[in-house]
Amino acid sequence: MRQIEFTPVTNKRERREFVDLSYRLNASDPNWVAPLKMEAIELVTPGKNPFFEHATVAQFIARENGRAVGRISAHIDHLALAQPPEQGMGPGTGNWGLLEAEDEEVAHALIAHAEDWLRGQGMTRVLAPLSMSVWEEPGQLTKGHDHPPTVMMGHQPKRYADWIETAGGYAPAKRLVTYELDITKPFPPLIQRIVEAGRKNARIRIRKVDKSHFDAEARLILDILNDAWSDNWGFVPFTEKEIEYAGKKFKPIVFEDLIMVAEYDGEPVAFMMTLPDLNEAVAPLKGSLFPFGWARLLLWLRKPRVRTMRVPLMGVRKRLQSSRMASQLAFMMIETIRIEALKHYGATRGEIGWILEDNQGMVAIADAIESHVNREYVIYKKAL
Repeated sequence: MRQIEFTPVTNKRERREFVDLSYRLNASDPNWVAPLKMEAIELVTPGKNPFFEHATVAQFIARENGRAVGRISAHIDHLALAQPPEQGMGPGTGNWGLLEAEDEEVAHALIAHAEDWLRGQGMTRVLAPLSMSVWEEPGQLTKGHDHPPTVMMGHQPKRYADWIETAGGYAPAKRLVTYELDITKPFPPLIQRIVEAGRKNARIRIRKVDKSHFDAEARLILDILNDAWSDNWGFVPFTEKEIEYAGKKFKPIVFEDLIMVAEYDGEPVAFMMTLPDLNEAVAPLKGSLFPFGWARLLLWLRKPRVRTMRVPLMGVRKRLQSSRMASQLAFMMIETIRIEALKHYGATRGEIGWILEDNQGMVAIADAIESHVNREYVIYKKAL
């Protein structure tokens, strides 16, 4: 019988080893995009990632004969514990994520070890994988392995889903999907009429964000987000530190004409954030900014030319969500950004998501603009 041991990650050297495993084990996948190593290390480092301020986290490296053969993170988000159970999280819910393994036996051993740690912390159920917050890279990729992920989207081998499903007791809790669309084509006539009607409505204003007031705009957007998403499955509110952290992380790839705020009677009630696909610039760097990667990236950031634009976040204040106004504002923002993306960035493709598969409002919007599902992620559940 194989002897697999588990080393807890406790210092800088071990964190680097933990991160390096993903680069080694995914090197043969032509569609895996190596993240910048400095960002990958920051994600798993207390004091760098504000997730650690409201979470208890344990990271483990699996070793066989002293050699690293896999890794996993087990964690408890204390803000998630306070959420209503009917929204997916709630008391007793722990998570694991960042799974990497050389083979199925190692994967099963890692998952079992993470489960044991969660039980020891008093958890009674697990939702996984989450790497690490639900706002980062939730779910296991089950569809879309044939093309690279866009910025801030996960990409794992298909075999990992098989290994989770054979680990014992895991069943899908929720599916998350992304939608792809050809943005070179005008939207269907009905959508165009809805957009034109909105443009004639003096009570509606669609405006660009003002980057000279970046902090205030970031807070406004995240305030709308926390309100808009508060009833969604899996929702965990952003903390003040996470708002600050997200703003700092997004700022280099924030372009004013790609992020819209919708105002109704002068009040900001909706937003849509679109990002040029940074992965198109990062992929050739293989995770390193040195020796010349930093110069290439800086040059790209001055005036990105990309194939793909990704919409990672959008939201309408909760009180408007059941109204026709919600979809009208969404269509107006999407059309405004579509035109800007074509005109100034050379983009031809859009990707919207992730979206909960049973979010009827967003699914209806995606269908109306003739987009189709191109990637699917599954979050699994298990009683401990």
